[in-house]
Amino acid sequence: MDMKKRIHLELRNRTPSDVRELVLDNCRSVEGKIEGLTAEFVNLEFLSLINVGLISVSNLPKLGKLKKLELSDNRISGGLDVLAEKLPNLTHLNLSGNKLKDISTLEPLKKLDNLKSLDLFNCEVTNLNDYRESVFKLLPQLTYLDGYDMEDREASDSDGEVDGVDDDEDEEGEEEEDEDGEEEDFDEEDDDEEDEEEVEGEEDDDEVSGEDEEEDFGQDGEVDEEDEDDDDDDDEADAGRGEKRKRDPEDEDDDDDDEDDD
Repeated sequence: MDMKKRIHLELRNRTPSDVRELVLDNCRSVEGKIEGLTAEFVNLEFLSLINVGLISVSNLPKLGKLKKLELSDNRISGGLDVLAEKLPNLTHLNLSGNKLKDISTLEPLKKLDNLKSLDLFNCEVTNLNDYRESVFKLLPQLTYLDGYDMEDREASDSDGEVDGVDDDEDEEGEEEEDEDGEEEDFDEEDDDEEDEEEVEGEEDDDEVSGEDEEEDFGQDGEVDEEDEDDDDDDDEADAGRGEKRKRDPEDEDDDDDDEDDD
């Protein structure tokens, strides 16, 4: 598929001004030049032209918002001054696997004040003595060359991304996190409700057991009162018997007197 058809396909019924990211990898360029890409892509921030047979970037339109450009695995050997003219806000440039041989071919990139990451893997220029030192000296605005800084510290993932390009993905991630958070909050509420139900259940059990104890206590109290009444009756009976015993000797004396009278 040629580059024009690929661009039309990638638009997907959108207008060029709606596109922020455009990937045209492995399509065919005509005569090694860019075609079909126009300045109408005013909001384009990421452009990928990997392995499309480019020899020159001379047909690149002015893209004022472009931040990341992928040009790896092509046949570019020079003419990088076009990048400085057409892409003033470029921050990431990948030229790996091209035909760049001399440090001098990189000199036009000095005009890219915002450029902080440059990749030149598998370019002949990387075989030069003091290659890294020379490039960092030539392009002092660079932070990373071939994925590493001047102290050979590897670039973090965040440094490899273009600001703003992945905003939609971040928003989706935040929405997923919010949904997970809401589910967790909902689960916590359920747990709290279950705990409250358990506490209420325990209180109900305590109340029931308390009522049972009161009933038992009441029954015991009634039984104890009846036992006391029975004990009082027994005491009165015993007292009656004692009085009878006391009266019996007197009666005997009266009987003896009666016999004497006779």
